[in-house]
Amino acid sequence: MPSPADSSEIKEPQFEANPAGIDRSTVDPWIAQSIPGATLPLRYTLIAGGRSNLTYRVDDAAGNSYVLRRPPLGHLLPSAHDMGREFRIISALRTTSVPVAEALGFCDDPSVLDRMFYVMRFRDGLILRTQEDAEQLAIETRAKVSRSLVGVLGDLHALDVEAVGLGQLGKHDGYIARQLNRWHSQFTASKLREVPLVDAVFEKLSARIPTQQGVSIVHGDYRLDNTMVNDAGDIVAVLDWEICTLGDPLADLGVLFVYSPEPGDPNPPLGYAPTMADGFARRPELLATYEQRSGLDVSNIDFYVAFAYWKLACILDGVYTRYKTGAMANDGFDFEEYNTQVINLAQLAEQELETSR
Repeated sequence: MPSPADSSEIKEPQFEANPAGIDRSTVDPWIAQSIPGATLPLRYTLIAGGRSNLTYRVDDAAGNSYVLRRPPLGHLLPSAHDMGREFRIISALRTTSVPVAEALGFCDDPSVLDRMFYVMRFRDGLILRTQEDAEQLAIETRAKVSRSLVGVLGDLHALDVEAVGLGQLGKHDGYIARQLNRWHSQFTASKLREVPLVDAVFEKLSARIPTQQGVSIVHGDYRLDNTMVNDAGDIVAVLDWEICTLGDPLADLGVLFVYSPEPGDPNPPLGYAPTMADGFARRPELLATYEQRSGLDVSNIDFYVAFAYWKLACILDGVYTRYKTGAMANDGFDFEEYNTQVINLAQLAEQELETSR
């Protein structure tokens, strides 16, 4: 998978004259008119690494840099890839302790683009996707990254959903049951072949849902490579709020654990992870830190890890379907790997449930 980088590595990017997913004849003038300070001409670069919404860096003639987010090409499932929702969330969080990029403009006019999109300010920082990316940082800095990552998650879950204006973002109770039904429905609607284990784990998870402890803003895909960090190891922006809603905060912790394999882990969920480099905090430390900060009972964490594995299987199956049907921008990644990863993730979910009994 291509390795993303900090802004210093794209000083001279290969800008696309006619980037896929952008109609420059209408999008360029909209940005110039709607984003204060934006100056034509604009230059677009598809940011590699995204497997869902299409994300572009946009540089203008005045030296300003922005990020444009739009849904993937092709057919979309109902309620998926809601750019207005994502724009609303980062706008609401802008004045909180949770670091996000500044939301600048939202467009739902079909005469501008075939799908709604939004523009936010470009943030400088590192995105750590691989062990090699993480090894750019000093080993003591990696430990600070772990502390910052859990700290920001604790800050997010501590926010008063009504006070920040997101009390109507979703239902407050029954989060896991709703999520199980949502992802299973999307898996069923988009799958190109049968994967019986995904269905079997769905039934097992549905029968063992823990009692929800309060209501929090739940990012839904909280992991290190959905954040940007600075050279000091601080999280400077949390990215990709596409599936954020309200619900059970421990679901985010389960996702974080799934994406935090340790050095030497023989079966990382995607075959790679920045936390496989030395220096990052491990699961017991992350769990203890989060428990102390949140005051929540984390004794059922194995369930949430199993749920996170299973949800990732459903997500990757949807990405695989979009790839096979031609709805994904081609950045050279071999999406055929996702076909086997879906089964592998469902097996990991089942194993997590079995060992937690």
